[in-house]
Amino acid sequence: MNIYVGNLPYKASEDELRNMFESFGDVSSVRIITDHESGRSKGFAFVEMANDEQGAAAIEELNGVDFIGRPLTVNEARPRQERPRTLRRRRT
Repeated sequence: MNIYVGNLPYKASEDELRNMFESFGDVSSVRIITDHESGRSKGFAFVEMANDEQGAAAIEELNGVDFIGRPLTVNEARPRQERPRTLRRRRT
């Protein structure tokens, strides 16, 4: 099960998230989404759990939980929507 984790503190690490979710079962992967240019966290992540029941339990228990001073938004990730490609303007 792919899980969306939002309202993530910018200083949170993938290891901290993995530890939090491992209490519910096997975590296949953790990926904090970062800005391509600055490398800074965008404030959300995706956690992949090997078992749907364990993933559902994690969502139920962790949604709204305070994590480093912020209440997390935790729910099942939706499939990515295709967006039209746009040309980026270079900053000068």
